[in-house]
Amino acid sequence: MTLSRRTMLASGMAGAGLLSLPNTLRAAQTPRYGGSIRVATQSTSTADTLDPAKGAFSTDYVRHYMLYGGLTRIGADLIARPNLAERIDTTDRVTWHIALHRGVHFHNDAELTSADVVWSIRRHADPAVGSKASAIASQIAQIRADGRYGVIIVLTGANADLPAILAQSHFLIVRAGQTHPDGTGTGPYRLAEFRPGMRTVVTRNPNYFIAGRPYLDRIELFAIPDEVGRVNALLAGDVHFVAAINPRTTRRVETSPGHAVLSTPSGLYSNLIARMDRLPTSNPDLVAALKNLIDRPLIKRALFRGYATIGNDQPIPPFHPYFNAHVPQSNLDLDRARWHLQRSGLAGVRLPIYASQAAEGAVDMASILQEYGSRVGLNLAVTRVPADGYWSTHWMRHPLTFGSTNPRPTADLVFSLFYKSDAPWNESGWTNRQFDQLLVMARGEADPARRKELYGEMQQLVHDRCGSIIPVFVDLIDGYDRRLGGIRPVPLGSLMGYQFAEFAWWNA
Repeated sequence: MTLSRRTMLASGMAGAGLLSLPNTLRAAQTPRYGGSIRVATQSTSTADTLDPAKGAFSTDYVRHYMLYGGLTRIGADLIARPNLAERIDTTDRVTWHIALHRGVHFHNDAELTSADVVWSIRRHADPAVGSKASAIASQIAQIRADGRYGVIIVLTGANADLPAILAQSHFLIVRAGQTHPDGTGTGPYRLAEFRPGMRTVVTRNPNYFIAGRPYLDRIELFAIPDEVGRVNALLAGDVHFVAAINPRTTRRVETSPGHAVLSTPSGLYSNLIARMDRLPTSNPDLVAALKNLIDRPLIKRALFRGYATIGNDQPIPPFHPYFNAHVPQSNLDLDRARWHLQRSGLAGVRLPIYASQAAEGAVDMASILQEYGSRVGLNLAVTRVPADGYWSTHWMRHPLTFGSTNPRPTADLVFSLFYKSDAPWNESGWTNRQFDQLLVMARGEADPARRKELYGEMQQLVHDRCGSIIPVFVDLIDGYDRRLGGIRPVPLGSLMGYQFAEFAWWNA
């Protein structure tokens, strides 16, 4: 198995996941150089960081992709391609040989070498760093330099998804020896100003290793937590690109002649979490009753105004290449819900359900579930709690809560982070030995057809036995000034999978 940047360039495929456009549109969308834009996300805090390993929010991810480069990158087609790496080779998916692209320089003109890559990857194993990707990085048993421009990575077990893992923002490359990265990377922009909790300003890197990019001279990034405030700022011309628009707001943007909505089908979901490791939600009949009380078409239509895809109580969306279309669809069925509830022995028992706006749509979903539950004898008491502190105070701490999971580029990542028995965010406290074994098998499987079968079995297990109830997958909705060119959907996250800065241009 070989991934080569040179062959991608020769075939015209390098970066295709982000840049490919119909031939009829290419002439009309020729990039222009220059211009300064302001971009507003929905989250910021004094914990904002310049350290890719510690990124926790969308604003961090955007900032890091502006300043740093990764060994690989993923575009709209969810395929990992070489970036700082010139070539990636493996014969067994355990030992990987990486040849670096030569002539790449950091913002301080130091050349990128294998020492920088080894340092950056090893940092994730240091508890003092506090890496958000430490659980994933634990698959790396060894990393060492192979000359000035070569790196060898040895995994604890076979994993064909290593190139996709290395494309994540947490694995972006920093300077060797930096214990506290300061923004000096190999990325398309250089840091001009960083004020945690307030704003980040970057300017074009004239020595970026990809010829012709980026296009903008300056970007100012900050957060407007209130969605109405973000949209008002966009329509007033104070900002030019905003993340996380509410579906109910899209008409306001679309009726403005100077603005447009960027809607991206994604793997984002807000799920009802029934803890399988405590009473009463460890009762499988209660969980089955809850799954039969979900009116998915209503949630898609009323809560998300159609900006969603029907889910089926497992985390792989229908448009994913490994989606198992043969898993029977969960539907609203009051008779089956009543039958399972009677079998559970919990009819009439008061059961609190904790909901917060921190998980998109959770409060409304809880109210809908409460209404349908009352029709079959399930006494759900909706406890609405503030968004502030929800994830640390309530998420996973009660028998029934809601979660919110951002898109992940591979099935392995979402399963490893949220569904494996020892996963760091095993929301439902679900333990299934067969699932864990299938996950390891799928990582090492080279045949795509066989991998799809294995992931299909895992989806069936989650659907049938896990306490993660996923009504819909939510579209990512951003708003932008029509003078901003190069904008297209990337299903990894808002703002073109957090990577808009390298590809956007100003057409004014």
